[in-house]
Amino acid sequence: MCGIVGAISENNILPLLLEGLQRLEYRGYDSAGVAIRNNKGELKRFRALGKVAELKALVEQSHVTGNLGIAHTRWATHGAPATRNAHPHMSGVRVAVVHNGIIENHNVLRDRLIALGYSFTSETDTEVIAHLMAHKLESGLSLLAAVVEVAAELDGAYALAASSPEDADRIVVTREGSPLVIGIGKGENFIASDVAALLSVTRRFIFLEEGDVAEVRRDGVTIYNANGDVVERPVKESALSNTSVDKGPYAHYMLKEIYEQPSVISETLEGRIHHGRLLEASFGHETTALLDKTKHVQIIACGTSYHAGLVAKYWFEEAGISCSVEVASEYRYRKAVVPDGSLLITISQSGETADTLAALKGSRSQGYIGSLCVCNVAESSLVRESDVSLMTRAGTEIGVASTKAFTTQLVALRLLMIALARRTGLTAEQEKELVDELHALPRQVEVVLQLADEIQIMAADFSDKHNALFLGRGPFYPVAMEGALKLKEISYIHAEAYPAGELKHGPLALVDESMPVVCALPDDPLLEKVLSNLQEVRARGGELFLFSDQKVDIGLDRYQSLTLSDIYPGTAPIVYSIPLQLLAYHVALIKGTDVDQPRNLAKSVTVE
Repeated sequence: MCGIVGAISENNILPLLLEGLQRLEYRGYDSAGVAIRNNKGELKRFRALGKVAELKALVEQSHVTGNLGIAHTRWATHGAPATRNAHPHMSGVRVAVVHNGIIENHNVLRDRLIALGYSFTSETDTEVIAHLMAHKLESGLSLLAAVVEVAAELDGAYALAASSPEDADRIVVTREGSPLVIGIGKGENFIASDVAALLSVTRRFIFLEEGDVAEVRRDGVTIYNANGDVVERPVKESALSNTSVDKGPYAHYMLKEIYEQPSVISETLEGRIHHGRLLEASFGHETTALLDKTKHVQIIACGTSYHAGLVAKYWFEEAGISCSVEVASEYRYRKAVVPDGSLLITISQSGETADTLAALKGSRSQGYIGSLCVCNVAESSLVRESDVSLMTRAGTEIGVASTKAFTTQLVALRLLMIALARRTGLTAEQEKELVDELHALPRQVEVVLQLADEIQIMAADFSDKHNALFLGRGPFYPVAMEGALKLKEISYIHAEAYPAGELKHGPLALVDESMPVVCALPDDPLLEKVLSNLQEVRARGGELFLFSDQKVDIGLDRYQSLTLSDIYPGTAPIVYSIPLQLLAYHVALIKGTDVDQPRNLAKSVTVE
């Protein structure tokens, strides 16, 4: 989940490397570093603890320039956040390496290298790669051959790039389980772990496949597959725009992304519904045959995407399709019983979530009829590995706490529910009602966003709180889970979500005057039961923060409520997610935390 960027050019590439790191900072921000070949042909390394701005200040003081370099922004796995653990890692002056992923056999390799006389200055698994590569270079191998041999000795997931003064006109890269792309320029070429890092210099990218090794030069790129054969990988034009990763007039990326939700929901719907009907063909030519065979759905995801899957479970089962939802990190390590006619659905914003990818790969021998992913990044590994991909079209999401990716995932899953419901008796009239609900959704979200000032006032009552309880029933229980996750992610307030009916089975013991209780109160068949649960909270002195439909008569004292209007029941979980996002955002502002880059977290979790 670290970020890699590199370049080789006739020009000074240091500003480009620093800009690329800043664009990748959402992938990791514990430390950052760069190794650049200066005008004397020497590798000069700069590393700084903290964000890329610290590295930039350090580099600018040195006045160094160069036309080849590799750089890295780190999210700590092996070794604490510290300058000594920051990348690039070097072995003397012979080689510099940047790496994303985890090397599982690093201890064995470390012991072997220590016996050979190499000294280690960090606790990272990456330094093992640098010394191992230096050992290969000392034996007379080229940089390319050294990378090939080193990769063969590594167990784990990785994307890595290496540079050496002894092989001065190239960067050599390889990947296995972690993403890496090559950007194609004119008289210059680039590498990165994400296209977002390079959109200011190119829109043309090569996406390396598992086991590929590539030699990146100014005048071209040579790619070798896992068997060592020279191969051609297609050059693709990215549809992402450079401006999509700028904050614009907003104080934080998260706030920008919250307010982008009406437009990205419209984008996700565009071309998929027309004249009251779902255009199933818009999902891809293989989808219809796959859905025709689907009798059961198994959803696998992590974090916020897992919550989207939990909401979708209610929708699928209302449509008559049985559904199971599991956290990918648990599912991949257990023996699953797969019912006949099971479709595997994976959900991931980035499409690079390591546990989700591993679960998908492991599912191929389990008897699934096929795989479908709901994803936001068309160029991702998950999309390439899945039989069918349903893209969410949320655009680049920079804030670590997912917002627009979550709501567009729900929209995509709602569309998929309609497609499956056709196979279980959905009439044309019923389909039109569901489609009309989706048509109305962007406007409903716009109306909720107009409540931001009121939510900001509500958030002030959380400033001195250390705990919070989120409640919900039916599909609003996973909405409560997502609201609790947002609050804890960016404000560092401990928050838990419970089904409202479970209060009396334990959580009610926590409720007192200092425990805020947050709940969505849609006008649905479970309303009276939820109101009864909330009476239990008020009887214990708990303060209520409620989001309700205008038709609801709450009938309680001492509560704060915001009234939402014109909410359709099918899409209500999506609409009610918006005020919970805004609540978390404004609480975080009051608490003074780093909204976009909360401590200990990274955007794209590409390691276990």
